[in-house]
Amino acid sequence: MTTVESPPIMQLVSASKRFGDVAALHETSLDVTTARTTVLLGPSGCGKTTALRLMLGLLRPDTGQVLFRQVPLGREDLGQARTQMGYVVQDGGLFPHLTAVDNVRLMARHLRWPEARVRERVAELAELVRLSESALARHPVALSGGQKQRVALMRALMLDPELLFLDEPLGALDPLVRAELQDDLAAIFERLGKSVVLVTHDLAEAALFGHVLVLLQDGRIVQRGSLAELVTRPASPFVTRFVRAQRRVDVRAAGAAKT
Repeated sequence: MTTVESPPIMQLVSASKRFGDVAALHETSLDVTTARTTVLLGPSGCGKTTALRLMLGLLRPDTGQVLFRQVPLGREDLGQARTQMGYVVQDGGLFPHLTAVDNVRLMARHLRWPEARVRERVAELAELVRLSESALARHPVALSGGQKQRVALMRALMLDPELLFLDEPLGALDPLVRAELQDDLAAIFERLGKSVVLVTHDLAEAALFGHVLVLLQDGRIVQRGSLAELVTRPASPFVTRFVRAQRRVDVRAAGAAKT
């Protein structure tokens, strides 16, 4: 029996973006597979965050198109499309004047969900991300970095979106908290089965989360595939250098631990 693959939930079709004289993203085509995690990977300034912001509709492409469910993402329907997209930024992006729970339920209340439905959804998500009621009652200033990111994830998932975007969500956390959240996020992704686009510069993190790794350099995709393919069949010398540089960090850390 032949398995029919679902069409991509999100696509960049020859999309590009410039900021003045700088080409942040050259003409790029990319499919985001339904119910899979696509990781945009690469060094600072490679174009990965620009690609993510194009898919979110935060930026408009200079050339090409962005398709959501095979329909061009336009200004007129962007608001409705956004209700099917969750977004987590590096520092959480929580509103400081609101409590954690008010940050989480902000959009649901804006859309006038019944209060019982809001409470039920908050409780589901608190259990999912392992966050206590006492933490939800606090303002962001009274939360740890890891707690802020759990709140941000709850907010991103509140409307039960089809597509989840995470832009370096763990980059500002200390190593112990980051490792714990990595494990929790991997379990959450597995449990929910959502389509995810994750931006990171960390190869190990990309390998943990990603079904497909997309490595960028200077605004262009240089290779896409699994970690094994990047390691054993690099598409360019840059891919080899990038992988080796990440390994060198691991080796140095291991050596330091022994001394």
